Formats: sequence, C-alpha cells, structure tokens
Amino acid sequence: MKWQDLFEGHRWRFRFTLFLLLVEYGLSILFPLFIGFAIDDALEGSARGTIELGVLGLAELIVGMGRRVYDSRLYAKIYLNMGEKILTKASGSTPSVKSARLQMLKELVEFMENSLPDHIGTVVGLVGILSILAGLNLKVFLAALVCMSIFSLLYLLTSKRTVQYNRHYNDELEAQVDVIASEDPVQLHEHLKAAMKWNIKLSDLEAGNFSFSWFILLGFILLSILLPIQDGERQYGALFALVMYALDYLRWVLYLPIIYQQWLRLSEIRQRLSEW
Repeated sequence: MKWQDLFEGHRWRFRFTLFLLLVEYGLSILFPLFIGFAIDDALEGSARGTIELGVLGLAELIVGMGRRVYDSRLYAKIYLNMGEKILTKASGSTPSVKSARLQMLKELVEFMENSLPDHIGTVVGLVGILSILAGLNLKVFLAALVCMSIFSLLYLLTSKRTVQYNRHYNDELEAQVDVIASEDPVQLHEHLKAAMKWNIKLSDLEAGNFSFSWFILLGFILLSILLPIQDGERQYGALFALVMYALDYLRWVLYLPIIYQQWLRLSEIRQRLSEW
C-alpha cells in the first residue's frame, strides 16, 4: 500500500486541508514578530501594534477551528474506506493478524489527522523561523543551521536500529490475539515480556538521542542571547522577538526527531499492510 492509496477519492479534499494548514501555521510564526512590534509601539505610546496582534490572533483562530472541523470528517471517511478494503483482502488471515493490522491502519489514519498537521506545522515553522532569524541576526541563523545539521545526522545514523526495534515490536503485536486466546499464562508472560523488551529498547535509544540533541541546542539558546547584544542590538522589541524566535526554533527543531521516528514506524506498518 502506497501513502497516496490512503487518499484515493479524497485527493482534492486532502489538498484543501494542506492549504488550510499552511495558512494556519504561516500565521502562527508571525506572533513573536508582531509581539515585538506591539512592544515597540506601546513604548512610543501607540496602540497600533496591539491591534494588529489581536487581528492576527483572531485570523489564526478562525482558520484553525475550520481546519479541525473539516479534518475530522475527512479522515473518518478515509478510515472507513480503507478498513473495508483491508478486511476484504485479508479474508484468509488469522483473527489475530486481522485485528493487529486493522489497528495499524487506525494508527496510520490517526497519524494523518492528529500528527500530520503538527509535522507540517513544524516544517513550515522552521522554514519561517530560519528566514526571520536570517533577517534579524545572521550569526544566530548560522548557529541554528549548524545545530540542526548535527542532530539530524545523529538520528540518521540510528535509524536502522529504530526500524529493527519497530519490526520486532509489530511482530509481537500481530501475535497478541492468538496468545490471549490460548489462555496459556506462560505464553502470555513471554509475549508481554518480549513486547516490553522492544518498547524499552526504543525508549532508551530515544533518550540517548534526545539528551545529546538538548546539549547542542542549549548552547544555541545561550548564543542567541549573547550574539545580538555583542552586535549592538539595543531595541527591546527586536531583542524580545529574536529570543522568542530562538525559543520557537528550539521547540520546533526538537520535534523533528519525533516526526522522523514516527515516519520510520509508519513506513514499517505500511509495508506490512502492502503484503496482503
């Protein structure tokens, strides 16, 4: 099963929800900049920046609410269509495999509805934030690129183990219904022990990667405060906006590994669903 098979008959609707996502997250990355404008205008006795900030917030609220209402209906139809196809093709499989793979399909669809918007927002947010950082302070922008390159390389180097651990975990998941039906306490204990073994390995791998990434990004945050001051930046609004964007960069860039690991897991699931 290819990724595009999920959207068979719904491609234009999916493109529309992508458009709404781009608008929503495009508006969201402007907040620190508009907050900076509002601070500078307030210090000069003007309310213009505050009014513009309020309009921006209202616009994001309207677009975001509309997109969420639209998404819930779109992905419900996708799950219904794909679920019927998978169960029809799997008529010769055991109940355990059917149950596990239907649950895997649900995970794919829930990813599209609940996680994909955040993932797209992360990419849009990073591109927007890096563009704004480049305009505010070139040195901070270059430091952000270096940090992102270092820990992206880290996750690429550990991707093979991530896929391997997910494959073993899904093997246990597919056997779960049969193990429960056997009512054998020893077999059930071994099954749960094996499932938790691979779950712990995935967690330990992520803990190590995250700790290293956080150490690198901590240095970036310190530089984002020191470099603008050394360059002579004295406007409170501009300094505030720069630090806010640095913190936003930290938040978005730490989300990239989650996207990558989830993509690896879902790719393994998609491969299993393609076997039917």
